[in-house]
Amino acid sequence: MRVLRGRAAGRNADREVVAGMLERAAEDGEASVRAWRPHRQLAFGRRDSRADHYEVAKKVADACDFPPVERSVGGRAVAYTGNTVAFAKVVPLDDMRVGMDERYETVTRAIQRALWRLGVPASRGEPEASFCPGDYSLQRDGKLVGVAQRVRKNAALVSGVVVVRDHEELAGVLDPVYAALDIPFDSDSIGSIDKAGGEADPETVARTVEELLVDDEESEVEAVSDLADRETDD
Repeated sequence: MRVLRGRAAGRNADREVVAGMLERAAEDGEASVRAWRPHRQLAFGRRDSRADHYEVAKKVADACDFPPVERSVGGRAVAYTGNTVAFAKVVPLDDMRVGMDERYETVTRAIQRALWRLGVPASRGEPEASFCPGDYSLQRDGKLVGVAQRVRKNAALVSGVVVVRDHEELAGVLDPVYAALDIPFDSDSIGSIDKAGGEADPETVARTVEELLVDDEESEVEAVSDLADRETDD
């Protein structure tokens, strides 16, 4: 299993790293894991992009100093402050029609164990009117984790976000963005590891999440910066 660490120089390049993980798994059958701190941004889902006032919501995000981007996986808008941890696990598939629930359960359970190790007794579920609502969320004094999945021929990506710190700042941008999109949102529904009294160092969180996602698989660590350098040389 490949383990990718770090982030690319820009937001677009950073998303391409995950896209490359999915492509490689589909072509070569190689699983991979990544846990990192994305650049500051507000990532809209595809459903958001079809909303009547999507362009207004993008302007709101930009005015709050959260550059808007659109992602290919997940449901509704998610914000990253620079301290927020994202995670991705990519696995090869023999049949894209089976195994979705099992993949969700495996990854959600791994993230829950990571939170426990970090001192947060998180449980399944989420408060009402949470950001990016979904069936595979984790909560403790508010929503901490959201999980999404993308399936393509020969590979699947299970990814998500862990709110480490800055829950008040996240509420401050998501509240007007969700209002613009006409989606119910309660700013008090956002939790964080820091708010729950856990270990809230983002790098510690990322490495703990990485370890639990890899589990007992034999792995090889690769720096995202090294990957970018090789692609430039090619």
